[in-house]
Amino acid sequence: MANQKNSPFKEIGIKKFIPGIAWFFVVLVLVTIPGKDLPTPDNWMIAIDYDKLIHIGVFGLLAFLFMYPFGKSSLPPKQKLHYFIRFALVTIVWGYTTEILQKFYIPGRSYDLADWLADSIGGILALVISKFYFLRRSKTGK
Repeated sequence: MANQKNSPFKEIGIKKFIPGIAWFFVVLVLVTIPGKDLPTPDNWMIAIDYDKLIHIGVFGLLAFLFMYPFGKSSLPPKQKLHYFIRFALVTIVWGYTTEILQKFYIPGRSYDLADWLADSIGGILALVISKFYFLRRSKTGK
């Protein structure tokens, strides 16, 4: 584990991670809703695979909310990218974990590899957006 004196978390401060932590718990609540309590979608929503778009958005936002404090910090760009990649990977692992939770512990919910793929796309999109927004801006000085 890194030395506490040199920890970027100490520089950034825990308060800046509160939105990400709050959203993590929102996601946890959403993935533990029993299947019988989920709303029935309209046919057009099923046709466009709306649930995959929701997964991309929910997990993309989760990753971005944890990347944002690092992006706004004074850390060097290489270190920012390092943390962006870590949070994208953690989001991908969390997405898979939620699928396992649903399969074994949530009544009426199932394991869906396509949902995990959508979760992963969300994490990767957050990485790409963060890299473009925070690292490109730091190179151009804006």
